[in-house]
Amino acid sequence: MKLNIETSRRIELIDITSEIEEEVRISGIQEGVCIISTRHTTAGIIINENESGLREDILNLLDRLVPPGAGYRHDRIDNNADAHLKAVLLGASETLPVVQGKLELGTWQSVFFAEMDGPRHRTVNLTILKIE
Repeated sequence: MKLNIETSRRIELIDITSEIEEEVRISGIQEGVCIISTRHTTAGIIINENESGLREDILNLLDRLVPPGAGYRHDRIDNNADAHLKAVLLGASETLPVVQGKLELGTWQSVFFAEMDGPRHRTVNLTILKIE
């Protein structure tokens, strides 16, 4: 299954939890795992709290750790090395248990698509595996 995402800013976090939950519901799976991944090298998948201040803090932290235009070699090609490096820090996938037909998330947890080089059209892959 695939989720199609249109990002609107160069760097942003997009909550995709409800879309994933709907795909799990449609699948009919009761027990298993849901693998959420992206094949884009300038994006990531993360799990954290969906609070506006924290979302800003995450993006600000990434900019402090990997500032744009800091003399990266890859910038000679397409000037987005910082986006690639930020994506390395975030990772391209998360795996969540499915229990009694629902994603097993903590009270404050949400799943985010992390755009590091937008705006772009992006795809998130969902692989839902049933455990017998």
